[in-house]
Amino acid sequence: MVTSAEATANRFSKKCGATPRVWHVSSAPTVAVIGGGQLARMMAEPAAALGIPLRLLAEAPGVSAAQVIPDHVVGDYRDLAALEAITQGCEVVTFDHEHVPTEHLHTLESHISVRPGPQALVHAQDKAVMRARLAELDVPCPRNAVVHGPEEVAAFGFPAVLKTTRGGYDGKGVWVVRSQDECDEAFSVAAQSGVAILAEELVDFTRELSALVARSPSGQVAAWPVVQSTQLDGICHEVIAPAPDLDPALATAAQQIAMRIAGALDVTGILAVELFETSDGRVLVNELAMRPHNTGHWTQDGSVTSQFENHLRAVLDLPLGAPEARSTWTVMVNILGAADKTGHLFDGYPHAFARDPRLKVHLYGKDLRPGRKVGHVNAYGEDLADCLERARHAAAWFRGDLGEESE
Repeated sequence: MVTSAEATANRFSKKCGATPRVWHVSSAPTVAVIGGGQLARMMAEPAAALGIPLRLLAEAPGVSAAQVIPDHVVGDYRDLAALEAITQGCEVVTFDHEHVPTEHLHTLESHISVRPGPQALVHAQDKAVMRARLAELDVPCPRNAVVHGPEEVAAFGFPAVLKTTRGGYDGKGVWVVRSQDECDEAFSVAAQSGVAILAEELVDFTRELSALVARSPSGQVAAWPVVQSTQLDGICHEVIAPAPDLDPALATAAQQIAMRIAGALDVTGILAVELFETSDGRVLVNELAMRPHNTGHWTQDGSVTSQFENHLRAVLDLPLGAPEARSTWTVMVNILGAADKTGHLFDGYPHAFARDPRLKVHLYGKDLRPGRKVGHVNAYGEDLADCLERARHAAAWFRGDLGEESE
């Protein structure tokens, strides 16, 4: 769903004068991107199509996004001087990850539009801040509390999920505990990193969902269909769009939750709201991400406008593109490095493309390491079982989990 084009045009006219702001081709605004991972890499394609220059602060030479964004500098996102240097002359700054120190973002606001802004991004940076704000908004969440030791976890109740309030991702900084003895590692990690621990109830959910929206500073919102995601060792493994057999009323409720959060927190760009669906027909908010998200990778090939294009449109306050699906089903499967396989990657193309000419493959220019995201595949069509088989086979082939007899 997307807000009315006529209403959006009226808002732009009131904000900018008689006509929306127009940049000439020779002076297209440069977008600074902090972080050189695959999310920044995948912004480069729609940026090129739109004629929008990107400038990248990469964490190391040759990282994923630096391979495709020529205007890049290697620097530390925790270094304010590096952030100020990379953003000089840019129209706006956005992010591949949420780890830039909040105080640095407030400083950057003095000379550049920070999108999403620090007052919004802190809710994706700090889980305790996020839980407190969602409680104020009466958004359904798992029962939770900040805890300071195993005894407080015991008082909270077992089993519980312990999370570092900052810095965790892809299953890192998360522990499922069922006794006080199992809490020690979490509090040791927290003490070493100087962060707090959040305890949450271990939700007996039926599946995980994700509601993805884009929001512009002018208030326009685009919402993609709610998807089903599955995790492997804490890492997103597979996404089905739309979520199969999801009650339409619950799908609408999930989208409305995402749009309400985006508006209340003043998010600019992509907001991914990861959700638990419970057996009693409810959804509970698990996590927030304010950047393009793994559960939105299907949009590259399965929707009219991808999350990466709409993120760029949003941060530049351009009208958003339609989020509707192009096919009945799209399946995304991540390619993860295996512990005991070298994998095929580029050498996998002859088999994968010959077997499935409709397959879409996105590799990130990364070396294979156990559990590392090195790419993903998208398969779309009218039959879900067929899409699942095609996407799973291709991802397994690239990963190296299928023998040569499969050729």
